[in-house]
Amino acid sequence: MEVALIICASVIFVLLILIASVIPRSSSVSRYELERRSGAGSESAKDALRREVLLGDLLSLQRLMSSVLLVAFSLLVTAAWGGIGLILALIVVLFYGRIATVSMVHGLAMRFYDENEVKFLKLIEAHPRVWALIHSVEPFEQPAPLSSREELEHLVKSSQGIMSENDKQRIVNGIHFDQRTVEEIMTPRGVMATVKKNDLIGPLLLNDLHQTGHSRFPVIDQDIDHVVGMLYTRDLINLGDKQSHIAGTVMDPRVFYINDDQTLNHALAAFLKTHHHMFIVVNGYRETAGVVTLEDVIEALLGHKIIDEFDVHDDLRAVAARSAKSNNNPPHASNV
Repeated sequence: MEVALIICASVIFVLLILIASVIPRSSSVSRYELERRSGAGSESAKDALRREVLLGDLLSLQRLMSSVLLVAFSLLVTAAWGGIGLILALIVVLFYGRIATVSMVHGLAMRFYDENEVKFLKLIEAHPRVWALIHSVEPFEQPAPLSSREELEHLVKSSQGIMSENDKQRIVNGIHFDQRTVEEIMTPRGVMATVKKNDLIGPLLLNDLHQTGHSRFPVIDQDIDHVVGMLYTRDLINLGDKQSHIAGTVMDPRVFYINDDQTLNHALAAFLKTHHHMFIVVNGYRETAGVVTLEDVIEALLGHKIIDEFDVHDDLRAVAARSAKSNNNPPHASNV
């Protein structure tokens, strides 16, 4: 009888060490990032999220099994050896955790766990009410490194009492600044205020220009797809002579173009390099898609409006469909 008790106690001791040596795997990324990737269709993220959700139940199951095995071992060795067995049981209670950390034991235990993890998860999912009763362990969530811009944005937006809403908005806009394109923030061609090259600079034109609230205007030849210069109201005010002028004679012939698919980082660098405040935005067919200003880029970076000449428009994103042709190639044109 004693031999049978000792054999049973030995088997239970081995199982106890193996179970204590198991460390259920946890994801290296945060719960938010797993949910985001899972929502995007990643199967590996779905599996990792499933483990994260059930991690507390897995740890509770491990604690329950360890407790049951400890009690069973203590009863068996005490029944077999009496007082000596009780002392042995106390020693095991104190030191079995240290034995479980031995690398060879841990490796063997993790191989067994990896092979049977799916079964454990299915067992927990099949009996949620039972695990709700014995759930006793909440996993300690280690600070995970940030894995995406979206996660960083989530952390910023969910912070409370640390930053003002304006501070949050500036950070969020800065996070995505280099991903946004000129097309997203430009003033579309449909609401551009332009001046024709042969327009006479007179009271009527000056009044029309003044009513737009703008201070600079693209000068066009033939149509909006042929921009040949820029007209500044400050230059018109400084005209001292009484002679009649046409737009083509007082305009600045320098025209800077930027493609609509360029990033805002590129646009900002171009503004700083050229010291110019307005670029003509063109599409892949060299058609005029709109204009973009330095103020537009700064607004996109800051996350709020700067009261400027383009705020009079309600919707600057609607651009009409156009047929492709070769445009915007005046002598003084420069790409940025």
